[in-house]
Amino acid sequence: MLEPRFAWHLPAPITMDPAVVARGARYGVSERLVGILGGRGITTVTALEDYLGPAEAGLHEPGLLPDAKRLLERLVRARDAAESVLVFGDFDADGLTGLAIMVRALRRFGLTAEPYVPSRLEEGHGLSLRAVEVAAAAGHRVIITVDTGSSSVSEVDEAGRRGIEVLITDHHRVPEVRPAALALVNAHRPDSSYPDPRLAGSGVAFKVAQLLLADLPDGPQAALALAALAAIGTVADVAPILGENRAIARIGLERIRSVPLVGLAALLARAGQAPASVDLETVSFVIAPRLNAAGRVGSAADAAALLLTDDPVEAAELAERLEANNVDRRVMTRKAVLEANAAVASEPGDGAATLVRGAWPIGVIGLVAARLAEERSRPAVVGTELDGVIRASCRSAGGVDLAAILVGCGDLLTRHGGHPGAAGLELPADRWEAFRERFLALAAASLGPGEPSRPSLNVELVVPAMGLDYSLIADLGRLAPTGPGNADPLIVVGGLTVTRVRAAAGGHTQLTLKRRLDVIDGIAFGWTELAGLVVEGDRLDVVARPVIRSFGGYESLQLEIRDAAPAGSNLGIAAMLAGGAILGGASPRPGEASEPAPARMG
Repeated sequence: MLEPRFAWHLPAPITMDPAVVARGARYGVSERLVGILGGRGITTVTALEDYLGPAEAGLHEPGLLPDAKRLLERLVRARDAAESVLVFGDFDADGLTGLAIMVRALRRFGLTAEPYVPSRLEEGHGLSLRAVEVAAAAGHRVIITVDTGSSSVSEVDEAGRRGIEVLITDHHRVPEVRPAALALVNAHRPDSSYPDPRLAGSGVAFKVAQLLLADLPDGPQAALALAALAAIGTVADVAPILGENRAIARIGLERIRSVPLVGLAALLARAGQAPASVDLETVSFVIAPRLNAAGRVGSAADAAALLLTDDPVEAAELAERLEANNVDRRVMTRKAVLEANAAVASEPGDGAATLVRGAWPIGVIGLVAARLAEERSRPAVVGTELDGVIRASCRSAGGVDLAAILVGCGDLLTRHGGHPGAAGLELPADRWEAFRERFLALAAASLGPGEPSRPSLNVELVVPAMGLDYSLIADLGRLAPTGPGNADPLIVVGGLTVTRVRAAAGGHTQLTLKRRLDVIDGIAFGWTELAGLVVEGDRLDVVARPVIRSFGGYESLQLEIRDAAPAGSNLGIAAMLAGGAILGGASPRPGEASEPAPARMG
């Protein structure tokens, strides 16, 4: 018997300010869409202008970042003294794109900048002592970090003993005990007054690039071109596509589509993707996984080299390596996910979180954690053990702040860091059970009492079957670029009749759904069980993301189905449909999924 998998959070009535509706009309935005934006908290003319107006207007003054002036002054001195700089990045897509931004900006600024990408297995997260040794041996007087360093107290101290000054640019949680760096450029500092602290590591690097290049001939435009890399890092790090992040994404996407960097063009060509059609979904499922794969199963230095090269031949060779890495990563991840699910089934748990350890490759545990968190709508911690030490990756769900929980477990850990949505840690294997018990208790307290037994979907529009048309798709398309915090809206389409159902390859279910005289294709990614729950003739209400698909030169409407229920079984929806389409929606409550990602591997 078909029952919904999720609790459907339906849109609440919204009365919009007529001035906001009028301003939306000036941008060609319907009252329906203004209502949806109102449900997302965009309820003033100023907020609507920020959302729909020119992207560059959404960028803040980089000098407002804490220690920005100190960083700039030190780099000016380095340039005047012909000193060289070591740029220390991270091995994930956010760190790699941020590294490329910083190196390109420093070189245009007039400095000799050498990139350094750490080994995930041998060095882990944070500024490493090996990098400090390399910098000292090469005679670098300055190290600048990207997407890391806020917790690297001992490493910064060692650099100081070797006569090296460290400039940290980061976006992770700042601990109570800060490293003694010359500059700590992090909008999450308690004393920061930066207007939007949601920047990813690559976003912070982009702001530094704007700072460095502001007074150079054509420098501001050169800095804006680097938004292409910042957009990739922002999406890869699952940062909210709101405020300045959305402005960066808009500018960056336009750059990728029109004049992509040589390395990005090669990567897209190898993946069979035309630059002109790139959107944030392409970044999430095509570009970011290939950059990440290098650090997971190959050498992250290859990905950094790809983003830094201007040689098409070298770019093609590096793109080929990353493609091979990505194939290997998919195989390894599928195997690890199967093993982790089997291990979870044998582990005790109270439902507040999923914690599991095994002997999986260090490069895939973050992907496994993300899959477990997505499937269970609860935080997940996946550890792998080597020589008596467990290194683990954490992914959040349900509104749980992972960085805060790890602070609460700090006495059990040898190192940890991250942000609310994703984090990492290391601890002796004999402390795992104590850590597990503490983490579960803190996660349960964070979730609070009375949490729903089923995860929720946030529905922003309810329409009858005939209300689904191309004008609606175009209307909703004005929300782009979309992503975390600004997701593609989910809608309920009521009163569809199943005319065909079949299980598809990859664990998906395909449906043909009839309205009156025409039919619409539907696909439920990762919901293979649906094929056995519905039959021809069933009438359904579905929660879906409506899209336009092109095949063979023809366009058609398609529903990416997230959930389904027998038509009319939800009395709230039945009442809404009886009154016609419902405008607007309510913003997600903590713990709700606006749009869970399709269950597929990128």
